[in-house]
Amino acid sequence: MSTPRPSNAAAMRLAAVLGSLACAAAAVILYNVNSGSRAGIIGALADLALFGATFWLAWGAAQALLGLPPRRSGHAVPTLAPDTTPTETCVVAIPIYNEDPADTFSRIAAMDSALSAYPEGKLFQFAILSDTTDPEIAEAEAEWFLRLLSDRNAEGRIFYRRRESNVGRKAGNLRDFVESSGGAWDHVLVLDADSLMAPETMIEMLRRMEAEPRLSLLQTVPLVINSQSLFARATQFSGALFSPVFSRGVARMQGETGPFWGHNAMIRMRAFAECCGLPDLPGSPPFGGPILSHDYVEAALLARGGWIVRLDDDLGGSFEEGPANLIAHAKRDRRWCQGNLQHARLIGAPRLRLWSRFVFVQGILAYVASLFWLCFLVATIAAAALPAATNYFPHQGWSFPVFPGLETTRALELAIGVAGLLLLPKALIVVDAALRGRARGFGGAGRATLSALAEVALASLVAPILLVFTVRAIGQILAGRDGGWPAAGRDDGSVPLGAAARGCWWMVVIGVALLTFAALAAPGLVLWLLPVALPLILSPVIIWWTSQPSAALGLFRVPQEVAPAPVTVLQSQILARWQDRDAPPNDAAPPSEPLVPAGGWSASSG
Repeated sequence: MSTPRPSNAAAMRLAAVLGSLACAAAAVILYNVNSGSRAGIIGALADLALFGATFWLAWGAAQALLGLPPRRSGHAVPTLAPDTTPTETCVVAIPIYNEDPADTFSRIAAMDSALSAYPEGKLFQFAILSDTTDPEIAEAEAEWFLRLLSDRNAEGRIFYRRRESNVGRKAGNLRDFVESSGGAWDHVLVLDADSLMAPETMIEMLRRMEAEPRLSLLQTVPLVINSQSLFARATQFSGALFSPVFSRGVARMQGETGPFWGHNAMIRMRAFAECCGLPDLPGSPPFGGPILSHDYVEAALLARGGWIVRLDDDLGGSFEEGPANLIAHAKRDRRWCQGNLQHARLIGAPRLRLWSRFVFVQGILAYVASLFWLCFLVATIAAAALPAATNYFPHQGWSFPVFPGLETTRALELAIGVAGLLLLPKALIVVDAALRGRARGFGGAGRATLSALAEVALASLVAPILLVFTVRAIGQILAGRDGGWPAAGRDDGSVPLGAAARGCWWMVVIGVALLTFAALAAPGLVLWLLPVALPLILSPVIIWWTSQPSAALGLFRVPQEVAPAPVTVLQSQILARWQDRDAPPNDAAPPSEPLVPAGGWSASSG
């Protein structure tokens, strides 16, 4: 992969922004061919909502189009010569918070074992950074840590410490580690509890960091693994097929001011200490207090400090696990939503790069776009409820509605344009995968195409559910409710039908109210609202169904299932062996002192 020169990245940014603005403006123009008939606050609200929502769709499409061209040869990223052995050291830091320790520690054992086969493996150590608040889980962590040390004979190579108070949450956890112990290593590879990385990838990242002294953060593209439910398997397939292309577009556009996604990334200790000591925001949560989406802020601060932040999409062997059901996805997304909306207070921070400020806006728009779509939908129905509302179906036998002030052909063009922004990038990626042979890892071109169609159908079905989840999250945040930092669930993720009904009854009410209002205001619109209202009415069934283990008729196959990475196989074997043996002794005492080397950096507040 070649990291674009700043001038190339700037040109791609400009093209993406202008193209997205043009698509959004075209959508509003098509919607307002006869704008005089739709004046007023409702019309203005519909215009604004449609512009914002279409811009977001077009922005995603632009990333895919920028990522479609193959990597150019002859522009390799800086790395050490093949005959040069790296000398800098790296600690693999795994922040954990009320996780299953056997599952998490088996990944550490697998990575440590895999690294031992390479001479460079001696440059890596591991630090388990516990913020666990549950006393029983904390006791289990201490027990399994002793098992891990014994199993790997790793005393002095794998460390553990637990904070009594998780001040600052994950960002505070990392800051505490950097200040207390970070001086013992040159770099830190930050992983989540469900992350796993191949040794070849870890070593190559270290070589690239050492070869480019200005490189402060090297982000990989983690692929989802071990998915069992229908929802998770579809997400895993989407990530494996589409994410590499979208990520390549992001890498080309962001250049040396790249992203940080909070995990599966290597960071230069000195740069992190110089730039990334995050203060709490003034005031109380949700807009004050600890910065939840700390990763993008840390990337912006590193770029402000003159360091390179880069996404290398060619680095494979980077894995994570994803939410098993829609409710787990919504809980995680609730935290991300609050964190991204917090960034509104940081857009004007001094000396930030202009692109970093735009990334903050983009992150906010990622969630506000759902609110835009809902406003557009409500405004359209409200326009029909006005006394002077136009007959939506004036032509007998013609099933496409004639919206107020909008010719039928223009409405059709608008619908096709929006659908194109959603579907065209994915269609092009499927074609590209078939032409370049990448589809073989997904079961061949035919199976990959069928899987992509099934993924689009499932995504369309759950889209209204995710939309109202996001709108509710925004409402809660604006009302001052703090979502906190819930622990991630790591079980099979199946949701009983009764639990889904109890948790999502309010969606059913919204769906019924939407159809009822449309039936009273504009009966001809009911048919067109069914794709939105029916998934809401059936949301308990959809959430239950998509959470069940599913082979999906052989669809959603991914390369990792066809040819698993050795480190993932090793982790499964270790976990199975641990589970077959007796549990660790219950009298294992939790470490009373942090089992990590002393000597850290003084983290400067950004």
